[in-house]
Amino acid sequence: MRSLLLGLIVSATLAQGFPRVKEIPGDLPRLQDTRIVGGEEAEDGEFPWQISMQHHGLFGYSHMCGGSVHSEYFVITAGHCAHGQNAANILVIAGTNNIGNLTGEEQQVPAFALILHEHFDSQTITNDISLIYLEEPLVMNEKVQPVVLPEQMATVASGTECTVTGWGALHEGAFGLPDQLMKVTLPIVDDDKCREAYGLTEIGDSMICAGIEAGGLDSCQGDSGGPMVCDGALHGIVSWGYGCARPHYPGVYTEVAYFRDWIDANAV
Repeated sequence: MRSLLLGLIVSATLAQGFPRVKEIPGDLPRLQDTRIVGGEEAEDGEFPWQISMQHHGLFGYSHMCGGSVHSEYFVITAGHCAHGQNAANILVIAGTNNIGNLTGEEQQVPAFALILHEHFDSQTITNDISLIYLEEPLVMNEKVQPVVLPEQMATVASGTECTVTGWGALHEGAFGLPDQLMKVTLPIVDDDKCREAYGLTEIGDSMICAGIEAGGLDSCQGDSGGPMVCDGALHGIVSWGYGCARPHYPGVYTEVAYFRDWIDANAV
């Protein structure tokens, strides 16, 4: 883990791209964190599509969000990660599991442009998807590979086991982020059950939920924009949720199958 000071700096940077604060009845307002809780370290090269979206601040670059390699020039991430950001301040790091120990073997590519979904809504976190258009092409190798995309509207069944990855916090309210890429396996939660937890108007058709009723396993702060892969394809993008790994509140993800046509039209 990085030092407490660096953790505070990272948390401040992350907040620039984070979704709204949500108030739970009978509870204090909580940031809708997005990170890996209850997971384990990923194997070297296990998820070659995973990238770290880094933001340049007062103390240099630091991890802000995750993302997935789409092609040599494009990365898929969450809309709230790009919202309000300047591409000149964004760097993508690919080809490594350890963003705290860069060796020169990883690929570091500046962003050229951020393509935010034209109907992204920062209040409701709908259409939460964006593309990072890179200044230079990624070189595909055993540690850098494009993620497989589902076909348009090819939704995934409730109960399907999916894997979420990222460098997000390891528990709700943590100050520091891990240097090592983490992974966690979660089942897809039925839309109706997810709406029972969050309310009918909170969960749109283009969102997909994953988690366990007992809590303890989830994505969290710093995982935003990162991949949820089901049956070998990118079916979810880490988006939002009440806290992290709380019982009865699954994580909420952008459902990629709703946006396949949008990706194809814009990643050109």
